[in-house]
Amino acid sequence: MYDGMFKVCIFGDGGVGKTCLVKRYLTGIFKSDSIMTIGVDFLMKDIRIEGKKIALQIWDFAGEDRFKFLLRGYVRGASSGIFMFDITRMSSLTGLTDWLDVFKKGADKGEENVPIVMVGGKVDLKDRRSVYVEDARNIAKSHNLYDYIECSSKTGENVELIFYNIAKFLSEKAGLI
Repeated sequence: MYDGMFKVCIFGDGGVGKTCLVKRYLTGIFKSDSIMTIGVDFLMKDIRIEGKKIALQIWDFAGEDRFKFLLRGYVRGASSGIFMFDITRMSSLTGLTDWLDVFKKGADKGEENVPIVMVGGKVDLKDRRSVYVEDARNIAKSHNLYDYIECSSKTGENVELIFYNIAKFLSEKAGLI
């Protein structure tokens, strides 16, 4: 029995680390040899937020353009979204507007705002960084995104924080805590 259940969709270009992030969050293990997601993967995680049992349904979407059309149909009913990009690849951030457009049209929440967190992955590769923190924060702010967090699936840095913050925000919004 859950006190709350929330659907969180993770999307962004291929190769940015979406699947590694989700797997690190679910298992605590980093695997560098993850295979490309075909279409969409659906996973579950139970967590506790201030004594409440919360289920996160995590939908991991393929990042290749040929699968982008699937996103719109699968995000219906999403509670939140995570747009992920690779801090070492500026090109993985340039499609943000397109990704947000597809996500928001699919989520179809009318006037209700679906919180989206922008996540910069691969922060363990700081020496190869091409997107700087302040620039990323400004981009997230200009798109009215809920938050910007950087993480490393390899080291585990901020992985739990991303999902905890989303679950806590959604729990507060739903009046559970």
